[in-house]
Amino acid sequence: MSSKILKITSLIFLGVFVLFIGGNLKGQEVNKQSKGNLRPNFVIIMADDLDSGQLSCYGGENINTKNIDELANQGMKFNNMICSEAMCVPTRASLFTGRYPMSHGAFQNHKNVYDSIKSVGHYLGDLGYRVALTGKNDCTRPKSIYPFEIIEGFETSCVSLSDDYSLNGIRSLVRNSADPFCLFVMSINPHAPWTVGNPGEFNADSLVLPPNYVDTPETREDYTKYLAEVRKLDNQVGDVMQMLKDEGQYDNTIVIFLGEQGPKFPGGKWTLWDQGQKSSMIVKWNKKVEANSSTDAIVQYEDMLPTLIDIAGGDPVEKLDGKSFLDVLENSSASHRDFAYGIHNNIPEGPAYPIRGIRSKRYKLIENLTPEREYKIKYTMNDNEKGVVWASWKEKANHSEQAKILSERIVRRPSLEFYDLEKDPYELNNLATNPAYADKVKEYGTKLKKWMEEEHDPGASVDRIYQ
Repeated sequence: MSSKILKITSLIFLGVFVLFIGGNLKGQEVNKQSKGNLRPNFVIIMADDLDSGQLSCYGGENINTKNIDELANQGMKFNNMICSEAMCVPTRASLFTGRYPMSHGAFQNHKNVYDSIKSVGHYLGDLGYRVALTGKNDCTRPKSIYPFEIIEGFETSCVSLSDDYSLNGIRSLVRNSADPFCLFVMSINPHAPWTVGNPGEFNADSLVLPPNYVDTPETREDYTKYLAEVRKLDNQVGDVMQMLKDEGQYDNTIVIFLGEQGPKFPGGKWTLWDQGQKSSMIVKWNKKVEANSSTDAIVQYEDMLPTLIDIAGGDPVEKLDGKSFLDVLENSSASHRDFAYGIHNNIPEGPAYPIRGIRSKRYKLIENLTPEREYKIKYTMNDNEKGVVWASWKEKANHSEQAKILSERIVRRPSLEFYDLEKDPYELNNLATNPAYADKVKEYGTKLKKWMEEEHDPGASVDRIYQ
């Protein structure tokens, strides 16, 4: 080989080597902690006001949620997924920002987050992900904080009377994205007014109502409408899963189902009882998460963003309130949090009624900060049709002692509530004044106060109208 040819060959080899090293270093910069050469996509499907206990994979008896169950059969079911505030905007802001409500600023429904913070769009975008959202979008403004690529196809208004949807937009994203993607599919089901689906699928007389409900014909009728929207939600989950399979992206996509907070029935959303605060989460991750597994680890919505960052290969973000639960996904017996925390500020859904809470797997302490007031919320104020169920509860309370107890616990609350969740999952037996639990009440109260101080939460004074 002549020296000229040898020189040219050496230069070509050197150029290829530099390009390879440069590209590899760039990839390492974006993907420093990636768990493999090919980073997974994320599809996060979120319900709206779901009573997670109705899902058949979570023990529900009224409806067979076959598609969500299939996801659970393929992945990990979380039994202690807790939202820190059982209202739509605060929960979604915590999901997107990794911060508690007092930290992100949306500590009342429809209140904006602080304009100085970042969200999932920034963090995953910086890691090379295409971050998109379709469906309910009342927590995607301003765009400087929530730089989502908005995809048309799913209904954006949670109070819409219809919910027609198309997969075309998200199919195009999945099919054509050159980068890994993180897609949020935000369903409006089963948020009131419960006008979609087929209530006739369900026999009102044979429904199994939660034991904290007053059993009235009005409650049963509305519950058939509610379940019809749970059916619509389950169908949407199935359609999205099938689309990913059709596009050949199912195996390389982590699919996460989230239940948001509880239903718009008395004792559900807008409370810190478990039917409001306790959610559901299922994670399907082929070859990483054990199929048909479950975990009792306590996780909060604030932990979602740090986990996505961790899986995507990013460094931990110290200023976030949440922390990655990747170790739980890799080992279902791993622990995550000792306690979950809760906050409720009533405005604008009703007059001020601030509540704070702390729970472990076994016990929960709730502090009602203004117990001298009656708790009032949309469904207790009979100025429109949404008060019909509540009116039936009050009427039955006139001649039923059990109905009276279940109704009065909604509007008249003591300063302290303490529950053994293992023995009393519907929180009907308040142990706060039981001497046998005095030490526990004190311990949990001290921890709750410390958390409030860390969150710069003054308590009752923040539940006021902001201009």
